[in-house]
Amino acid sequence: MLRQAESDSYRSGTRWPVWFVPPADPVRGKQIRVDAATTPRQLAVRTVFGAGRYTVPAMVLMIGHFVGEALVPVIMGIAIDRAVSTGDVGSMVIWVIALAANFVLLSHTWRFGERLAVYGQTMVEHHFRMRVTDRILDPMGMAGPARLPGVSLNIATSDVNRLSYAVFLAVFPVGEMAAVLVAGGVLLFISWPLGLAILLGAPTLLWILDLSGGPLRARTEHEQEAAGEAAGTAADLVAGFRIVKGLGAEGEAARRYRVASRRARDGAIRAGRSQGAYIGVMQMVSALFVVAVGIAAGLMALNGSMSLGALITVVGLTQFIMGPLNNLGTNFGAVWNTAVPCAKRVLSVLQAEPSAQTGAVRDAQGPLVFEKFTLGPVRDLDLELPATGLITVICEPETTDALTSVLARKAIPDVGNVRVGGVDLFDLDSDISQQLVRTVPHAPDLFEGTVLDNIGASAGDLPDRDSRVTTAIFAAACDDVAEVLPLGLDTPVGEAGRMLSGGQRQRVSLARALAADSAVLVLNDPTTAVDSVTEATVAQRLAQARAGRTTVIFTNSPAMLEVSDQVIVFDGAAVTYQGDLAGAQVAQANSNGGTR
Repeated sequence: MLRQAESDSYRSGTRWPVWFVPPADPVRGKQIRVDAATTPRQLAVRTVFGAGRYTVPAMVLMIGHFVGEALVPVIMGIAIDRAVSTGDVGSMVIWVIALAANFVLLSHTWRFGERLAVYGQTMVEHHFRMRVTDRILDPMGMAGPARLPGVSLNIATSDVNRLSYAVFLAVFPVGEMAAVLVAGGVLLFISWPLGLAILLGAPTLLWILDLSGGPLRARTEHEQEAAGEAAGTAADLVAGFRIVKGLGAEGEAARRYRVASRRARDGAIRAGRSQGAYIGVMQMVSALFVVAVGIAAGLMALNGSMSLGALITVVGLTQFIMGPLNNLGTNFGAVWNTAVPCAKRVLSVLQAEPSAQTGAVRDAQGPLVFEKFTLGPVRDLDLELPATGLITVICEPETTDALTSVLARKAIPDVGNVRVGGVDLFDLDSDISQQLVRTVPHAPDLFEGTVLDNIGASAGDLPDRDSRVTTAIFAAACDDVAEVLPLGLDTPVGEAGRMLSGGQRQRVSLARALAADSAVLVLNDPTTAVDSVTEATVAQRLAQARAGRTTVIFTNSPAMLEVSDQVIVFDGAAVTYQGDLAGAQVAQANSNGGTR
């Protein structure tokens, strides 16, 4: 019923009166508390009350609706005893008017209560989706096991959506319980044994719901994990389709996706089977419970201890409360038992520690220095880079990965440290560290938008933004890219830059890094996808654009080496030479390693 209610109201496109539309909350990510100690159950409970400004009035309105429904057989029973049995026309008119007023009440309370509930659910879903998305895209990264893109997408969409349905638990089940309590109170007045059975039986049923929901929670969690793996596999296949096509591995890629998809399908079937069995058993139990109450009332009427109107009231209430009791099994049990495992997966993102470390120091000036640095293949490295100039580093991929991962603050040295002007790199505030030391990966991603949007993103709203962007476009030879694109710099790059060629993507990414104008810029083979003529052009312009700042390039590109102010050569993981190009060529010729 919850999902149908949400679907009917949300998709109807009904225009609400201006006075009925709640104001949008300008602050996102702060309404529902999540800390390191939050458990999945706690998050699900906080989600239930996460939209109180909407769900509290919706709950009141929904209580009015269900109580109004419970009053229908009561009003009819009284009308039979006081008007139909006595033939009193005036009394009949009064009770007909009362019945009509009650229907008007329950109709309007449902309409507006449901709308408020759906609005609250939508707000909470948006709130969690933004928080999860912000955390996934956080430049500080997420520690823990690596996730496929599709898994993160599944958490941000499917898990967040299912968790947000917990908001409805503060509305519909509360109204249904209110109806059960009102029905029990009326039955208690008519016959205390029947009323007592209702008032004691309903809470007992809720207690049984939570106890029996364990298997459903476990299977729901397994289903979501399998669906996330399948989505991740599909996303990776789409992202690497050109490579897969080039390798002729379409058959193997399709086989792997079929395996992942089959696991997701089987998990969904098992979870659906468990949920169906769970709901079926609970509805059967509640139905048997209500039937027993009805039979008892019928026997009392046959014994003459209950009037005709009272019997009508008891029968009507018995038939009515079958719906709320069954819905308690469907709404409360199924929604709760789905929300808890989804909350666990959402917490796996929101509670993840940053993979990069950050401090509080907001200023540092001076050269980049490695002191007794040890990580991976690099051991006990002491190296001071010049305060300005273009430095080319020739080393093996493993050494490059170790050095760049630390400079990007995605890994911590096993021993030693990296300093910027005497300040430890990991003591810098995250925003300041990006301004001081910006590390660009070998294959950076572009975001969906135009070429100009991507380049200008790193320049922010600074007064010299336009001049930065213009300089960066020229230095990365993106003016040549603009000439061949249909809309020039306003050409959309597509998702992850897929509308551009590899060389075009590299130049746009390089221009974006240059526009940031960081004190130290670290590049990893930034021109491997461009031709030699363009590479030489980029090298010359890069050296000019970065004059007066430090630029570290991990590459053995002849064009980059030609414009370097200093060359550093590694033999394995140790520095064997630091000086000009001529000396570097001799050192590299005498070395067996250090090439890429």
